[in-house]
Amino acid sequence: MSWDFSTEPEFEKKLAWVREFVREEVEPLEVLFPGCEFLPLNDERRRIVDPLKQQVRDNGLWAPHLGPELGGQGFGAVKLTLINEILGRSPWAPIVFGTQAPDTGNAEIIARFGTQDQKDRYLSGLLSGEIFSCFSMTEPQGGADPRVFTTRAVRDGSGPDADWVITGRKYFSSNASVASFFIVVAITDPDVPVHRGASTFLIPAGTEGLHLEANHHLVGADPHEPGHSLVHYDDVRVGADALLGEPGQGFLILQTRLAGGRLHHAMRSIGMAQRAVDMMARRAKSRFTQGGPLADKQLVQEFVADSYTELIPFRLTVLHAAWLIDNGDEHAARAEIGACKILASQVLKSIALRAIQVHGALGLTDQLPLVNVLLGGIALGLADGPTEAHKVNLARMLLKGYEAEEGEWPSEMLDVRRDAAREKYGALVGSVPAHPHSP
Repeated sequence: MSWDFSTEPEFEKKLAWVREFVREEVEPLEVLFPGCEFLPLNDERRRIVDPLKQQVRDNGLWAPHLGPELGGQGFGAVKLTLINEILGRSPWAPIVFGTQAPDTGNAEIIARFGTQDQKDRYLSGLLSGEIFSCFSMTEPQGGADPRVFTTRAVRDGSGPDADWVITGRKYFSSNASVASFFIVVAITDPDVPVHRGASTFLIPAGTEGLHLEANHHLVGADPHEPGHSLVHYDDVRVGADALLGEPGQGFLILQTRLAGGRLHHAMRSIGMAQRAVDMMARRAKSRFTQGGPLADKQLVQEFVADSYTELIPFRLTVLHAAWLIDNGDEHAARAEIGACKILASQVLKSIALRAIQVHGALGLTDQLPLVNVLLGGIALGLADGPTEAHKVNLARMLLKGYEAEEGEWPSEMLDVRRDAAREKYGALVGSVPAHPHSP
């Protein structure tokens, strides 16, 4: 089956509008309100951001990751990629378009697994952009391996209406300091494998026993940013209606959310990388040294060429993963999503380092976004699972498609192939020489 990433002319017009809108209307927010993307809108920011959101809605582009039944557009994964790679150029763009992480993934799992009451309580605020949420999964002693999670949720009583009591600590719970509610992964049955023994809960902020013990910021992050918290769930009591999905369904919900989140991160990473390439090329054409522009220096030309040859395969890998999803082959897309997750970190880091080098000392200052692009690449190598774990998982998935060869020699070895050719065609061509150049 051939791949097709093309879109109709009407959608191309929408993409052209998004490019201009992000460049002219959204990117200025970065310098007006640095680091405030995930803070609740105050009156000053609301006067600017709300009209921008309305323009997005008027152009039929609000929440493009969701279906029409949830107030989104139902564009599909390929079109979402083409939109998100533009939005990735600015940290404010996902907020203005209603596609900000972690709320996109959180909204998707509530929409898929939540009860109607849970959707009514949490989903509308997420979709409108009025509230933020926190996905609280990683623990101090384990993030990529849920088998070592120690946070527990136990029923206080018998029967399906009994309360749940949650105890444990979660680390790197992003946006916890501004979240209206938390999505918490806890072990509910420690006697079975984690893929059957974990469950997911929706906990309103301010619930008794929910404490933020510490709040940490990434190096280089703006101090206004909400940061990433160490959360203590100290006998947090919630009703039976706090359970998202069924008991023991937590691992499925976890994987559903993380797979989508990894692909969304990769989509936006394309835009971040492209912005760095654009900055590198413009600076190379503008900066003169040793008798000519940097663009005339062969090593700088190598920087530009290497960046392009990394960015294009990365973009095509993301688009191919999206195309597989659109065509209903989500199983095959798993390997592609893993590759996207690996490449996002690698490509962002290498392109950002080259762009910084071309800009010289200025590239290391807070006057340019390049250090943030570099740090974003480093962060993507850890967020939603470290690169090393994804490489192992990807290799295992790929190796399942192969069988061990019979015999002690590789099947592509010339002598082995020659023996097979003799067996197949020997009766028709007579004797086959031991070597094609033999007399």
